[in-house]
Amino acid sequence: MCGIVGIVAKTHVNQTIYDALTVLQHRGQDAAGMVTCEGNRFFLRKDNGLVNEVFRTRHMKRLVGNVGIGHVRYPTAGSSSSAEAQPFYVNSPYGIALAHNGNLTNAEELADQMFRADLRHINTTSDSEVLLNIFAHELQRQGKLQPQAEDMFSAVRRVHERCKGGYAAVAVITGYGILAFRDPNGIRPLTYGKRETAQGTEYLVASESVALDIAGFTRVRDIAPGEAIYIDMQGNVFTQQCSDNTQLAPCLFEFVYLARPDSIIDDVSVHKSRMRMGKCLAEKILRERPEHDIDVVIPIPDTSRTSAMEMALELGVTYREGFIKNRYIGRTFIMPGQTERARSVRRKLNPIGLEFKDKVVMLVDDSIVRGTTSGQIVQMARDAGARKVYFASAAPAVKYPNVYGIDMPAANELIAHGRTDEEVCAEIGCDWLVYQDLEDLKGCVGDGNPDIKIYDTCVFDGQYVTGDVDEAYLDRLSMARNDAAKTGSESRVIASNESSNLCSKID
Repeated sequence: MCGIVGIVAKTHVNQTIYDALTVLQHRGQDAAGMVTCEGNRFFLRKDNGLVNEVFRTRHMKRLVGNVGIGHVRYPTAGSSSSAEAQPFYVNSPYGIALAHNGNLTNAEELADQMFRADLRHINTTSDSEVLLNIFAHELQRQGKLQPQAEDMFSAVRRVHERCKGGYAAVAVITGYGILAFRDPNGIRPLTYGKRETAQGTEYLVASESVALDIAGFTRVRDIAPGEAIYIDMQGNVFTQQCSDNTQLAPCLFEFVYLARPDSIIDDVSVHKSRMRMGKCLAEKILRERPEHDIDVVIPIPDTSRTSAMEMALELGVTYREGFIKNRYIGRTFIMPGQTERARSVRRKLNPIGLEFKDKVVMLVDDSIVRGTTSGQIVQMARDAGARKVYFASAAPAVKYPNVYGIDMPAANELIAHGRTDEEVCAEIGCDWLVYQDLEDLKGCVGDGNPDIKIYDTCVFDGQYVTGDVDEAYLDRLSMARNDAAKTGSESRVIASNESSNLCSKID
């Protein structure tokens, strides 16, 4: 889960990219990067940290040009070294920089192919660098001194044939323009919009529509699964379907947790889908316990707030804000490592005692993944004086690893894996636990767009839409990406693939 943005404009784009990345910050807090293009030269700045930490005035002044891309990183693989911050760059052909959201399930195989057959060197452990080199190699095979849109699309078609997994990518080709494409299953989101200026029409591609809103762009539509969009330096737009086997199977977890509520993904309002999640949860509670004794519904901020309000309304009970959130602590789910996540919970939330004292409290969260946060919050509620603590999850039980770009790769780190609902309830210490039903969750999203017939539901039911994931793959993934592996990887030093004689790195 990362955030990407690309823009072709009539004036300098550095500030627009910066603004777009700030509203995509929820998609990644580990690193940020930006590449702009002026003439035949790239200007690059990337490093670990939040957007406002990575880009200072001195950097922004040197990020010149009317075309550029940006990225916020959340590590699902490799280390948190700044060497793996994006965008990545290659000088051949033409000079290409690429940013990527998602995960390639055959990255190891592709890296080996790159070395043995394509004679390309992969300098990091990032599958984004693999994706860049695959695209660069296929574009170079077109053999054109001055590539046209059709050459871009032919290269993307070969990328889709070779690459498996969930991915949305945006690339800038020096002197030519911006190219963006989405995997044939449409697992990771990608949308584009335009705005009219006195100088002409400008275009922006981003992971979520909220990035268009903040920059004053009007949303045109989502990029279709397998589709590519190419916008040249003059602002001419070309689109083409680049895969023969496509299906729209968006990730359900985007709507539950990952995306901002003010975004529209695949024509579905994230906010409205979460409202429906709260209503469905309330209906389930009324079916299972029509004589419930809930006094108050309290959300665990921020993602569950919409669902909690609708639940309270449907149940006819009081809604209250019971936790005050420290806005200067990041999202604990995407903290790199279990120790850091656990340490952050108490720093992040503080209960308001009078909202809990002597009450039967229904806590509402978007999901329960590892259970660490949930258990600590239940204990906070008890310490604040709650008589009983119930817990509702807007998502079904998360039982299986995700392989398409969300940081839940090791099954044994998921609290619901191999446990019944009653056992999870005991583990987190609540008096009653209610999960959303999977079919209800699909309906909550599908009501916004009936054309969506299939979803990536792998974390809930272990069904992987790409069809190439087996137990052996999951075992390897778990060994490579569990929290222990990540902690160990922090000490590794990996050389950056940036080269100062090829592009300007701005320090």
